[in-house]
Amino acid sequence: MTDTLDDIQARRSIREFTDREIARVEIEQLLEAAAQAPNHRMTQPWRFYVLGAEARRAYGAALGARKAKRVEDPEAAQAVLEKVADKHALLPAMLAVAVVLDDNPEIREEDYAAAYMGIQNLSLAAHALGLGTHLKTGAVMDDPRARQAVGVPEGERIVATIELGEPADMPDAKPRTPATELTTWLP
Repeated sequence: MTDTLDDIQARRSIREFTDREIARVEIEQLLEAAAQAPNHRMTQPWRFYVLGAEARRAYGAALGARKAKRVEDPEAAQAVLEKVADKHALLPAMLAVAVVLDDNPEIREEDYAAAYMGIQNLSLAAHALGLGTHLKTGAVMDDPRARQAVGVPEGERIVATIELGEPADMPDAKPRTPATELTTWLP
């Protein structure tokens, strides 16, 4: 097992994966790590969806349809949709993380934050196991076709999808502003 601080420094968003299949037991380990995230009030709002090839293709088609709207030529637009759908179908694994929507806005915000802490746990656990992740967010999360592909019921919100696999290569770190330049110490 590696040191947590080393994992934080070494973790990267992985865009290209090998074709190694990710075992169910590996995914279950990652989901258990996510479920250990801090969670005020212990609402445990996270819901995890593991997408098989068919669901990944359907999700990719929803995303591809959104991208295809920017393409005027109908044949080229269809090609965009199919390319994105195919790319998603070929991913080694893909997860969607949703949260249960509480009626109380304060709890809803706390639950959203807890889900992202869970995603960070999952990403660090994946790195420790020699796997890579790529977190995806955006307006597609609310697209009815994407929600249907994931199987998210009413009363839940998709907050992110996570592409998962064995890294084909490890990208260089992107420059970050040192925390000291973003910190104010108060008396």
